[in-house]
Order: sequence, then C-alpha cells, then structure tokens
Amino acid sequence: MIPPRERVLFGAAYYHEYQPAPRLDPDLDLMTEAGFSVIRVGESVWSTWEPEEGQFDLDWLAPVLDGANQRGIAVILGTPTYAVPPWLARRYPEIAAEPKTRQPMPWGSRQEIDYTHPAFKFYAERVVRKIISRYADHPAVIGYQVDNEPGLLLFHNHGVFQRFVDELRHRYQTVAALNDAWGLVYWSHRLSTWADLWTPDGNWQPQYDLAWREFQAKLTTEFIAWQAGIVREYAREDQFVTTCISYDRPTVDDANLTAALDVTAGNPYYAMQDALAVPSTRVAPQGWTTSGAWSLFLSADRMYASKQTPFLITETNAGAIGGSSMNFPAYDGQWRQAAWAFVARGAEMIEYWHWHTNHFGTETYWIGILPHDQQPGRVYGELSRLGADFQRAGSRVVGLRPDAQIGLLYSARSKWGLAFQAAFPKPGQGSLAWSPDDMDQRSYHRILEAFYRGTFDAGVPARLIHDVQLIGPEGGRLLEPADLAAELPVLVVAGLLVADDALLTWLREYAAAGGHLVIGPRTGYGDEQGRARVEVKPAHLAEAGGVRYQEFSNLADALPVVGETDAISLSEGAAATDWVDGLISDDAKVIVGYDHPHFGRFPTVVSSEHGRGRITTVGTVPNDVLAADLARWLSPVQNQSWGSLPPSVTVNSATNGAGERIHVVHNWSWTPVHLILPQNMTDLLGGGEAPTSDLDLGAWDVRVLVE
Repeated sequence: MIPPRERVLFGAAYYHEYQPAPRLDPDLDLMTEAGFSVIRVGESVWSTWEPEEGQFDLDWLAPVLDGANQRGIAVILGTPTYAVPPWLARRYPEIAAEPKTRQPMPWGSRQEIDYTHPAFKFYAERVVRKIISRYADHPAVIGYQVDNEPGLLLFHNHGVFQRFVDELRHRYQTVAALNDAWGLVYWSHRLSTWADLWTPDGNWQPQYDLAWREFQAKLTTEFIAWQAGIVREYAREDQFVTTCISYDRPTVDDANLTAALDVTAGNPYYAMQDALAVPSTRVAPQGWTTSGAWSLFLSADRMYASKQTPFLITETNAGAIGGSSMNFPAYDGQWRQAAWAFVARGAEMIEYWHWHTNHFGTETYWIGILPHDQQPGRVYGELSRLGADFQRAGSRVVGLRPDAQIGLLYSARSKWGLAFQAAFPKPGQGSLAWSPDDMDQRSYHRILEAFYRGTFDAGVPARLIHDVQLIGPEGGRLLEPADLAAELPVLVVAGLLVADDALLTWLREYAAAGGHLVIGPRTGYGDEQGRARVEVKPAHLAEAGGVRYQEFSNLADALPVVGETDAISLSEGAAATDWVDGLISDDAKVIVGYDHPHFGRFPTVVSSEHGRGRITTVGTVPNDVLAADLARWLSPVQNQSWGSLPPSVTVNSATNGAGERIHVVHNWSWTPVHLILPQNMTDLLGGGEAPTSDLDLGAWDVRVLVE
C-alpha cells in the first residue's frame, strides 16, 4: 500500500550524467541545505543505460541513489523510452514516427518513434525490465515515472493506419454503416470497400478527423498502461507508478491516460515577471506554457481533475524557461507564489526542471536551479525559502480537498472536434479562415479558459470534471446528476460540441435535480460524431432552458453588453468576444443584452427555472470582465467572510485530511498590503503558533493560514 505523504515533496530533476565534471556530493549537500526531499533521475538517457544493443550499464546510477538515500532524499526513477539511442534508430529505421504518411521523422530530436511498433516495444520492454529490476529494491526509490510527456505526435505510420482501419471495421461492421455515420455521401467520399479509406494527410472530413484523433489518444493511453504494467511486476507495494503529462499535447486524454496510474503527475510551465500581476488585462496565448496568475490555478485544477485526487508536479519553472530567446526569470517571491498556488489546489510534490543548467544540448538556456557557473545564486536562495516553507507546514498541507463552488465540464472529444471544426480563426488570420490550417485549433480551450478566468477574477473557486467521469463508455452513469448538484451547485458547460444523447440528458437532469446548469457556445450543437444535430439548438436543452437559436456569428471586435434586469451587476468594460449565438428567448428571463444595432436583437445571457434548478444560456465568449461578473452572479456567496480584498490579493481555500481549513493568501503585485483576517488564524509560514488577527503581505508574497 502506498503510504500517505507526511509533507509536500520538494526537489528537482537531477542529471549527474550531464555534469561537465563529477560533483555528486556537493550537489546533494546543497539539496539537503535547501530542504530537498526528492529527486527525479534516469529518464532521458537510454544510450547511457544501453550504449550498444544488448550491452547494458546499469550501475552508473547507484552512487546517485546511494548518496540521496544517505541524506534522506527520496528518488523517482524514470524509464528512458522517450529518447531512443542512435543504434536503435540506425538499425531499425522502421520504428521512426511518420507525422505524415511515408514521411519518417528524421532522427536527432526526441520522441521521433512510433511507440506502437513491435520492434520499438521489444527493446523498450527489455531496457525497462533491466533498469527497474536493478533498482526496485533500493530504499531511496519511492516511485517510477514511465516515459516522459507522451502524446507529441499523431502517427501516420502504415501499421498504425491499418489498425485504425481494422478498428473502424470492427466498430461499424460494414462500409455502408461508416458511410452513413461519417456522411461520406458528401463530396463523393462514399466507400465501396475498406481499402478505399484514404490516409488522413489530406482529409477534410470532420467525422474522420474526430475518429482519427480519438484513436491516436487511445494509442498513447495504451502505451503508458503497457509500460506501467511492466514496472508493476517489480515495484514494491509502497512505490507508485506515474508519468509526467504535458497537458497541451495533441494525443493526451488525461482522464483515461491516468486510469492505469497510481497518481497524476504533470509539468506546468508558466510565464513569469509581469505576466503574474493581478489585476491584469493581458490577453496572452496559452499553450505548453501558460500566462497569467489565473492559469496557474487552471493548470493545477486540470491535474486534480484527471483522477479527482491530489497530484504531483514533476517539472515546473526553475530559471528562465524555453529556448535561448525566452529569458524571463521570475521576480523574487514568484517561485513561492506559484508553488503555493499549486499546493492550494492539491499538489503534493513540487519538482523543478532542473537542478543544474546544461552546458550543451538543445536546452542549454533552459535555466535550472544552479546557473552555468554551478554556484548557488538567486534561484537557489528563493527555492531554499520554499523548502523551509514546506518543512514548517508539514502534513497540514497534504491531502487537500480544494474548495469549489462552480464546476466546469471538460471534454477531450470536444477539444478534438473543435480543433478541426474550430470556432475561431487563428489569431491574426482575420475573417478568411477556411481550411483547417487557418483555424485556431485551441478553440475549445479558448472558450473554456474564458469562463475559468472569470471564476478566478471573481474569487470563486472552481473545479473541473470530465465528461467521461459522468458517463461511462457504454453509456452507464458513473455519477448521478443529483449527487453532483449537491456537491457543485453550478456547472458550466461551454464548448461541448461533441456529446451523445445520454450526456445531454444527464446535464438536463442535473438542473432538474437542483443544479444551476450554465450552457456556453457550441454546447449541444453536435452529436457524438461531431455532426450538426437536426434538433433545435441547444439540443436536448432548448425546451428546458426556454431558449433556442438558429444562426450564429463570429465577432471581429468585442461588443459591449448591458444588464437587462437588476439581477446582475455589470462592471465597466464588460463585453462579448469572438462569438454570438442568435438566442431567441421563449420563456427564459433575459439577463444581459448586446449594445449593438444588429446584435442587440439577441440576448447575451438568459436564464430559466427547470425542475428544482435552473438553466442559464450564455451566447458568447465573455471577456475577462463579463466572465467575472457572470461568476459573481452565479455564485453570490464567494469569499464573503473575507470582505473586500485589495485588487492584487487572492485567497484560495481547502480542507486537509484532518478537517482543518487552510487558506493560501497571495499578493500578486509590487505593493505591500495589510489585511484584517475574518477570524484569528495561525500563519504556518510566519513562525510561531500564536493565532493572529491581521496579516502583512510584501511584494509578490504568499502566506498559508490555518483556522
């Protein structure tokens, strides 16, 4: 049985094999002084483990593990299957991944392989077994990371495509059934035999694309489960198995991917310096690195949602992140702020990438804790403060259940559906986006993130929940609507383009059971294949919500909005962006409208009672101001006990395993603030156990309070 953690694990990825000269003992001593409790090792160097085919060097890592164990530092051991050695690529070129059909990816980077290929899996399994069997009994090893950030590519290899065809054949039985399901009468794409199915390179058919992306995610999920199964043959009962997830990768379906793992682990990277200021009017693109203090909490909530349990962070910012042209190291205090933001939402490990900065290779200027001169500097000093924080806080900040007043439904299938049939053009593309290459493949996240940011700006805690955590693969209910309504009284469902009847019925019953269902753009428009539904939109929800629509429009510029009733208070600058559904209210109450000579005929937000609950329909993508106004209206009890907080201050609360209430208080600015607390609380980071009634926060400061 995996034991509960006694405190937040704290450390970094450590690659002694990358050091220009041996310095193991000085490194480990510095880690001990900084309060490190864990390191991650071994996942990037298959060619070190197996320099020639069948010739293994397994003992080189032993001094690292022995030295860590002597100092009480735990170890997460990684398998090296994401970075293949040159001899394997040279001798078995057929394992190369093909991002396009018959165009193998050249070797020389990483993750260039088709991890479904039997030849690759043979050698991968062999090296994994060698490594894990060698070190499974080492007392320092507390867990394993299989592979690294999987899901980078959609494989177009011949064997992968043929398996795709076979799975379609087994699912649909006949080409006639597939023709009907995908609407292949269009543009003369009807198949007469399975051999007629074209490769995906030039595909413009959206149902094909959705099936292809879903299939690719299945391959990634299978690969990680396969490798986790091998590792478990050797792992002790007290050791966990995980992988590190880069959540923006195209074939990651995290709710399914983590099902075979003991714990979720992810790699959130974020823009630092002024990008973390609150309040902020920045509209920055999101991706593998996020921007905005609100995005730290979204990253954490996505990791928590994968298994609806606390999670680990296997990589995050040490110094400046990215390539040689991305040099924006954090201001003093921001490392502690980000780490405590993650912990507030359920992180039980903060691990940095990485200990020292490489002197060679692609990531030479991805700055680690120690800079190129290998001397402790500002980053080391700042993280040493954080290590002391975690030691003081101890077990009181593990096993946290973050507060949530608003739920947001996450749908991987809608993410894929809105990648090919995007709602928006790429930024800067204008209004002429026609081909898939001209569209914003992050359209789903663009919608979801708008609503999530509103909850952050309003101070309303949110929680993500996956559609596959509500309805199982065979349509069976995994969670009853009434149960979720009792736990999360508000559920925002925006961008749900791809949904079957069972899921839409579940959502309607959530409102009938007493929940407040909030429908956003694209929700209820498509079926499980992403086909436009024939029902009145939003399908299965229009009658219950007292609203319908037929037409919709993109917006080139933001539209100001006005409150139509005294039910909502709109702030200056509240506006609609990107999209307008031409809502027609039947018997729903109009809450917000557009200030525009044409679009003013349509309401922006309407609301209607349904059963014991309510359905509210939002016909646009709200800007940050409108999104926050909506969040305050949806959840009027937010943070009332804290009163009116300064604009730069946020409070995130949770309950620990002992039932104590924990509050993480941030000041996201250069200006110090003084707070009067709603009740006497103990400052876990300030030293001393005496309760206090007020709090001073410095520039870019964070404190952890317990009731």
